[in-house]
Amino acid sequence: MLSFAGKRLLGLGHRVSAAAVAGRGYHERVVDHYDNPRNVGSFDKNDPSVGTGLVGAPACGDVMKLQIRVDEESGKIVDACFKTFGCGSAIASSSVATEWVKGKKMEEVLSIKNTEIAKHLSLPPVKLHCSMLAEDAIKAAVKDYEAKKAEEGNADAAAQAEKA
Repeated sequence: MLSFAGKRLLGLGHRVSAAAVAGRGYHERVVDHYDNPRNVGSFDKNDPSVGTGLVGAPACGDVMKLQIRVDEESGKIVDACFKTFGCGSAIASSSVATEWVKGKKMEEVLSIKNTEIAKHLSLPPVKLHCSMLAEDAIKAAVKDYEAKKAEEGNADAAAQAEKA
């Protein structure tokens, strides 16, 4: 049986009714992504086609892990998933981010700004840090993927040098 924290991390924990959340001033998109988060899960972080971004906000305790799977031929992100421990706005921001990165090239996803996520979800000013976390998680996942590719390239070059 999952602990409360584990359930919350997976978006399965204690649920506040949509009416209660909406009554607090959250936009219907936040409520929708909170009640029905898209792309919850994780990939094998050791897979060379996967980039992992893990970011957190110490001030509020939100932690976000966003992963991307990249098609090496096309350079496009073919899948994305997340696990977030945090408030409804953090979960919604993660969910939106995974939807927005799918099918895009690496350079394109780096142009996704927290302001766009915040605007899409109509986040109140006190929750803007959630969209900032989502932007940071995207950048961290891309950086992790690129670091793996560089490391792989260095290993290939070292193997070629040894043969020579």
